[in-house]
Amino acid sequence: MSLFADNQLNIFKATHQNLLPFDGEVFLYPNFYQEEGVYDLFEELKHTILWKQDKMKIYGKSVSFPRLTSWYADGDKTYTYSGVVNTPIPFTPLLLKIKKAAEQQCDKPFNAALLNFYRDGDDSMGWHSDNEKELSGNPVIASASFGATRTFQFKHKTQKNAKVSVALSNGSLLVMQGETQHNWLHQVPKTSKEAGQRINITFRDIKY
Repeated sequence: MSLFADNQLNIFKATHQNLLPFDGEVFLYPNFYQEEGVYDLFEELKHTILWKQDKMKIYGKSVSFPRLTSWYADGDKTYTYSGVVNTPIPFTPLLLKIKKAAEQQCDKPFNAALLNFYRDGDDSMGWHSDNEKELSGNPVIASASFGATRTFQFKHKTQKNAKVSVALSNGSLLVMQGETQHNWLHQVPKTSKEAGQRINITFRDIKY
């Protein structure tokens, strides 16, 4: 039985300030989910998602991703990044409920989700843009965070002094849209500070 109940949703439709100074749109909803029950939700995701640790090639050497991942999607919506082809797993009831909440917030349907499990401060995600061919155009990506707070950073691709840093806390939702993926890179850096476990779900719409 899912520990996530409909009355635990806390959806904010109020207009928020764009976190990026130009060339993109990023909005943060820090209290997207109410505090009650959110830590139970994290534990359910931790123990029910089919996590894996993929490998990527760096200068011809096979290196493990510094985090665990999983790919859930409708139908046959595969997703390829860093040379890894992700075959979809059907959405669980819990993921469908979280996806529905993200769709209501963004007023947009999503058909896929990439999940990341950061086990400690050594787990990270390097600089990148979500600009794979499967996304196309100006994708809307809704990123829900559960568990420990981690820093999320942006830097502009050509304006090297343009940088933005934001703390993603338990129950928050970060929405990237517009030309963000064309003009900005983002990352979750390693940290030497004590860091707890965090699960991130990035909902997206795969075009084919």
